[in-house]
Amino acid sequence: MNTLCYGQSEVNKAEPTLTADSYIIPVGGDVTLTCSVDSSADWKYYWFREYSALQPITNVKPVNKVSEGGSYQCRAGRGDPEIFTEDSRAVTVWKTVPNKAVVTLQPNWPEIYRGETVAIRCEIQGGGDTEWTYQWRPDNLNTSPTVSEHKISSTDYNSGGYSCRGWKDSYSFTEWSNVFRLTVSYPPAAVLTVSPLWLSPGDSVTLSCEVEHPSAGWRFYWYKTVPKLSDYSYIYELLPGSINGTEQDSYIIHGPTHTAGHMCRAGRGDPVYYTQYSKPGYVWSGDVHSAVTLKVSPYRVQHFTSDSVSLSCEGNFTKCRVRRFPEDQNWSDCYKWRSMTGSTCNISSSQQSDAVYWCESGSGEFSNAVNITIQKADIILVSPVHPVTEGQSVILGCKLRTGELLSNVFFYQNDKLIQNDTRRELNISAVSKSDEGFYKCKYSGEESAQSWTSVQAVSRPENSSSLLPLIVRLVCVVVFIILLILLYRYRRSKDSHSVRPIQSESTNQDSVTHHMVNLNETQDHIYNSLLHGDTCLYESIKGSEDPNLLKNSIYTSVCIFSISMFTKFSKSHNTLLCDCFEHCGHYNTVIL
Repeated sequence: MNTLCYGQSEVNKAEPTLTADSYIIPVGGDVTLTCSVDSSADWKYYWFREYSALQPITNVKPVNKVSEGGSYQCRAGRGDPEIFTEDSRAVTVWKTVPNKAVVTLQPNWPEIYRGETVAIRCEIQGGGDTEWTYQWRPDNLNTSPTVSEHKISSTDYNSGGYSCRGWKDSYSFTEWSNVFRLTVSYPPAAVLTVSPLWLSPGDSVTLSCEVEHPSAGWRFYWYKTVPKLSDYSYIYELLPGSINGTEQDSYIIHGPTHTAGHMCRAGRGDPVYYTQYSKPGYVWSGDVHSAVTLKVSPYRVQHFTSDSVSLSCEGNFTKCRVRRFPEDQNWSDCYKWRSMTGSTCNISSSQQSDAVYWCESGSGEFSNAVNITIQKADIILVSPVHPVTEGQSVILGCKLRTGELLSNVFFYQNDKLIQNDTRRELNISAVSKSDEGFYKCKYSGEESAQSWTSVQAVSRPENSSSLLPLIVRLVCVVVFIILLILLYRYRRSKDSHSVRPIQSESTNQDSVTHHMVNLNETQDHIYNSLLHGDTCLYESIKGSEDPNLLKNSIYTSVCIFSISMFTKFSKSHNTLLCDCFEHCGHYNTVIL
């Protein structure tokens, strides 16, 4: 600030000292400024505040209480004429305004993951229309111009505390906000669960995807896995309705029939931030289909620890791999625990484990799945690997580690004893759905583990003869429509002739009786004519004089004609004839 001159330019001047008891004025408070000169007394003091311009303050005392922010100076003067000191050095005082600053996070998620883009925002409560500027901690956010919001692409470096305050002008600001602590975590992995794991006919499969903080804005994306044999991985294809994600954390697949793999992940924000993919989850089907089939040798579910097992992929493919899903739920390929020979994986005793096994082809097909268990006991149940079709026979046996096939064996289904005689095998000549269940065997006090035997329903192709009743109905309907047209044309023709005089009541009664007799005669005549082909339907219509008799005769004739036609399909289908009579009778009832 320039020195103010009041007429005495060449006088020895003292320099006053300006001090403040605080440099920040609290909300509703003030600050005391003191101006002092190191010489004799009798000084008058002059105060100045620089805000937008230099403004004198009317106060001649050495102490001044101020409640507004600004840059303050003082000077002293004495004598007559008055001699002034130089201006003091400026002291800046800032005023604290009552508005409160708050740091918020947008979106306001409980946890932020590495790579996510979020906005950290400074909000001034009760700020009104004031053009605020903002100050941040840490200082690296204080880029020019200072703004209320910063976009952060989260890294470990961004973890820490954030606070802000708002500046109303150059000399007044809010207090610092409370510290907002931002923690940046490693990206979460989605976890997929599949229910049920094994398919039964008509089942729907439910996929469930779990991620940390499931309510924190996540949408869920669902995929099927397509085998990629070149690098032993999968290609992920979005399931229908999943391109934009689903709000629900579950997804239902209706009516699957084959073994399949699925994955999920979650995403949120704009641009979308995705979690890691889940591990594959599988739904298994034991049904054998034509594309690719897994065969097991020896053909049984249970094996001894000393056994070697051969798993072969068969079907229409050029390349295939065998995969297993053991109890630890970490799937692996045959090459990791045994090399493939063509499409066959040979497992030695040292590499065996309880697991579900299946094949995957280069064309993206999954085979049936088989459950193989390895037994340390000296006795195993011999049971089929694949589901048994209803009506087929099945034989279950019991085997010792020595290779001996046993007799006098007890067999159990679902822990219920079902055979305890001298036979060595359980022979079911024609299995049904009631034979499905867990089986085990027991011999001389030793008991095998139990294994599940699945029974699948017979696939019944539709019988072509079952379509005949439908054909009968359709023909009857078509003929009925034709007759309606003929009747309509007949009535139009009748209307063009003169009206007959009304007969007496007694005459009408005789006519009705006569009509019933003639109806039977007419039916016989038309039926015989149609069977022998010597009289056509139109001739019968023209030959009748009685319109009521003619109308009944037409429907009766057509129905008999329909029956004679379908007799040529099959004389053994008597129900068809009844069906036709039923429909023709229905039409007679409506018209008559």
